[in-house]
Parts: sequence; C-alpha cells; structure tokens
Amino acid sequence: MTKRAQGKFERKPRDFYVTPHDAVLPLLLHLAPGTHFHEPCAGDGDLVRHLEAAGHICDAAGDIDTGRDALDIIGTPADTFITNPPWDRRILHPLIEHLSNIKPTWLLFDADWMHTQQAKPYAHRCREVVSVGRVSWMGNGVSGFDNCAWYLFDITGERTEFYWRI
Repeated sequence: MTKRAQGKFERKPRDFYVTPHDAVLPLLLHLAPGTHFHEPCAGDGDLVRHLEAAGHICDAAGDIDTGRDALDIIGTPADTFITNPPWDRRILHPLIEHLSNIKPTWLLFDADWMHTQQAKPYAHRCREVVSVGRVSWMGNGVSGFDNCAWYLFDITGERTEFYWRI
C-alpha cells in the first residue's frame, strides 16, 4: 500500500486488497478478445471474475495462500500474466523480473513508481502503461490515496524508452 495511507487505516497482511471492477476497465481496451491469462496473485479471485465477465479466459490462477508462489512458476499455457500484485517493492520487483521472463505480464500498482529511481532497472521491460487513476480499494466507495496504472512488462518486443535524471 502507499506512503500516503500510513496511519490512516490498518494495513492488510500481504497487501491483500481486492481488485475493484473500476481498476480493470481501462485494461480491457488493451487486451485482444478472448485473451487467455494466468493470474498468479489471485487472492479471492475478484480480478479473475472481472476479466472472465469481459470474455477473457483464465487458464490458471493461484496465490501464496493456496501454496502457489508466483516466483515458483516456470511456465504457463496462457498468453499473458495479469495480476494485482502486492505493492511491497521487495515482492513486486522480483515478480516483474520473474514473470516477464516467462510471458508478457500486466501488473496493477501505483502510477508514481515509474517516476522513481527504483524503476530504472525494469524500464527496458516496460512496454505500455495504462492509467487507472484512483479507485476504492476498501470497497466502501472512498477513493484510494494513490493513482494506479497497469504496466505491461515483457523482455521481448519493441522497447519503450524512459529517462531518469541522475
């Protein structure tokens, strides 16, 4: 979760916040009809349900609570990974690297990340950024504290250029 939310509510274990439908809508325009996807941080399955309701096909889903650590995945029949991962950088950064080594990977997390030095080692993998804005993560209609975005990471294909001041 975000630095702006510190002290405002109790943080959930493993950064488990359900994926609101509003966060999925901007991504749908960037997926081919009937996209086969793998959801490696599925939690309670909200993201899977939203994507399947839009006509996409979940080939696999798991979560660390079900004994399926995303960092143990060695392959997938799906076209892409799509997930709302924990935003904790100690988990997020290895996920970016690991999953995008296997297949193109859509990850939903804070939009500010791309403007930080910590993003620099992953820039060569970033192919697309889809802005989502602020959504209600608590299911109470109250907007979140940060803008978020979908990031597409892939080690193959055309490179997107990002530049950082050093």
